[in-house]
Amino acid sequence: MPEIKEKVRPATVRKVVEPPMYRVLLHNDDYTTMQFVVNILVAVFGKPFEQAFTIMLNVHRQGVGECGIYTYEVAETKVETVHKLAVESGFPLKSSMEKV
Repeated sequence: MPEIKEKVRPATVRKVVEPPMYRVLLHNDDYTTMQFVVNILVAVFGKPFEQAFTIMLNVHRQGVGECGIYTYEVAETKVETVHKLAVESGFPLKSSMEKV
């Protein structure tokens, strides 16, 4: 009987490429109430009240506050949600996203 030789393929190493991440920011203005900003942080970003209050103070004192870091699609959706809720409530609150 002829000898059968098996060809063994080397193990393929696949690199997992992490998606780019984006920081979502809220920007201070002179009209949006602090309570509305806290409500947005709790409702849209899922922050506990204490953390939402701290972020709101950063927005108020420093002009900008970081709400979280997300993939592009999630960050974009959160920015749009903030704008929609702000307009519905009559506030000019702005949010933006920037690549980390």
